[in-house]
Amino acid sequence: MVLIDRLKPCMLNAFKAFFVSIQGKSNSNKIKSISFATMSILFIGIFTIIKIGYFNTSTWTIMELLQMTGKERVLKAISCQQVDRIPWVPFVGVHGASLIDMTANDYLKSSEAIVKGVNKAVELYEPDGIPVVFDLQIEAEILGCELKWAKDNPPAVVSHPLSNGIELNSLIVPKADMSRLKVSLDATKKLRKQHPDIALYGLITGPFTLALHLLGTDLFMKMFDNPEYIFQLMEFCRDVNIAVSKYYIEAGCDIVAIVDPMTSQIGPEEFSSFITPYVKAVFESIRKEGAKSSFFVCGHAQQNISAMCDCKPDNVSIDENIPLDFVRDECLKRNISYGGNLQLTSVLLLGNELDSQKDAIRCIDTCNDHGGFLLAPGCDLPFATPPENLKAISEIIIDQYKLDVARNIPQDSCELPVFDMSQYGQSDKVIVDIITLDSEACAPCQYMVDAVRKVLPEFNGIVEMQEHKIKYKESIQFMTSLMVRNIPTICIDGQITFVSRIPPHDELAKAIQKRINEKFSMMVKQRKATLYILDSDDIYSSNIKDRIGQAAQELGVNVDIETITEPTEIASYGAVKSQTPAVVMAQYSLKSARHIPEVAAIKEWLKGV
Repeated sequence: MVLIDRLKPCMLNAFKAFFVSIQGKSNSNKIKSISFATMSILFIGIFTIIKIGYFNTSTWTIMELLQMTGKERVLKAISCQQVDRIPWVPFVGVHGASLIDMTANDYLKSSEAIVKGVNKAVELYEPDGIPVVFDLQIEAEILGCELKWAKDNPPAVVSHPLSNGIELNSLIVPKADMSRLKVSLDATKKLRKQHPDIALYGLITGPFTLALHLLGTDLFMKMFDNPEYIFQLMEFCRDVNIAVSKYYIEAGCDIVAIVDPMTSQIGPEEFSSFITPYVKAVFESIRKEGAKSSFFVCGHAQQNISAMCDCKPDNVSIDENIPLDFVRDECLKRNISYGGNLQLTSVLLLGNELDSQKDAIRCIDTCNDHGGFLLAPGCDLPFATPPENLKAISEIIIDQYKLDVARNIPQDSCELPVFDMSQYGQSDKVIVDIITLDSEACAPCQYMVDAVRKVLPEFNGIVEMQEHKIKYKESIQFMTSLMVRNIPTICIDGQITFVSRIPPHDELAKAIQKRINEKFSMMVKQRKATLYILDSDDIYSSNIKDRIGQAAQELGVNVDIETITEPTEIASYGAVKSQTPAVVMAQYSLKSARHIPEVAAIKEWLKGV
């Protein structure tokens, strides 16, 4: 017995080495790739077990782990059970289109294209699990929302039927054969047959995000002005979720994920009232159908993780806006698994292979000793994500040796230089900057940009809007320079104003108006002047004051007037008694606001003195 116990770890590593060495190789090369030491340990261990008849539960557990498929690995991890390694689930959405040289709009309309793209991703990235489609507009399109299509993003909702005269009671729950839902379900059935050992994810638009698609940003005001109507809307969206989740399970999905990014825009109290009862019912339905569930959220939603767990999903998946260790601790104490957190744009899209491996190692080191973790990107992979970065992650997930090598390779610092933003926002116009992932691909980003766009006409051209999509390096540099940590975020003249929260129309207008008032006040202060009348005998000062008063009245300005009669003080203004009466004007120029000026800047001001 002692011998077997000592052989277990050696055999486990030997079996891993065996399977890694033969993976992806032709039959003629498989035997050559196995080292003599590996074969020896395998032979001795198997011979000893057979010879002494030692087949207890522990032995079978090891053998079970060694033979685990990707699907089994995902399902066990999502249930917080023991697995042989962390599962790898790349969220391949429209990125699949790029792998087969198609545009996103063509890809998402064809089940054949989706199958081809997912198959290519399976070939390249060797996932344990993978979504069939990542498109949060499928249900909305069926229910009457108009879409704006893009070549490298999922479509975006551009109209809201419930804000355009359509009655809620006229909407019907989508059927499985409707529009692009049928396309997605057909692709699911084909992929299920082709990949029985990979866990398939069916992604549905969460009820709150779907409600926002149907009603628009009026949803936030109605939550307070007419909550009963929102409750009815959420009931309908719950029914849509339950129906669509059943369709995906019947088509062959192992996990159904409720993707509800807009929940990051509300706090825990609103979440408990407007989200929990409806999402909880969806997860219960998924459980009754014999499938597993996941709750996807993106953005700065840390305040809602506990509330998400109260909805009783099997898994919670998050992006880099939320600390992974925080989610780990909140989920595991409720026996809920968790996943995600690979940095989507700064690493996977814009970084290199080592950057990607290092970020994966960061996640692994945070979670590996605790179980119940699935490694995944924070959200839908960008269309142009370099395949090499994802393949590099796959390599270290599958091969412990390559993981150890990557862990010990020093990483060059590639921090972008930070802009000097100390004078940002000093122009005559007010600049509203929105830092987003991409308003064409991210629902919270889209609705935040729309909120700003709707308020601009009220300010008659004195306010300008700029979107900074962090899938571009220069936008990451801008974001870092403004010290923005979460997306989406609104900055007004360089000042962080709304973080991962879509402000109501009036609140946003008020914040912009406040900045306009500040700028006007500064302009007034910059035009302030004092006139000094230098009159040693105080004979002419009264006449000069009258003339200054008349001039000021005719111009409609206020000006301070002081009379100086002391000869010594007159001399301090650069005049002598024989030059009086004289008038000196001192103008005031605001040089610094809302920050402590650098010495170099002060020296520049003083050069004109």
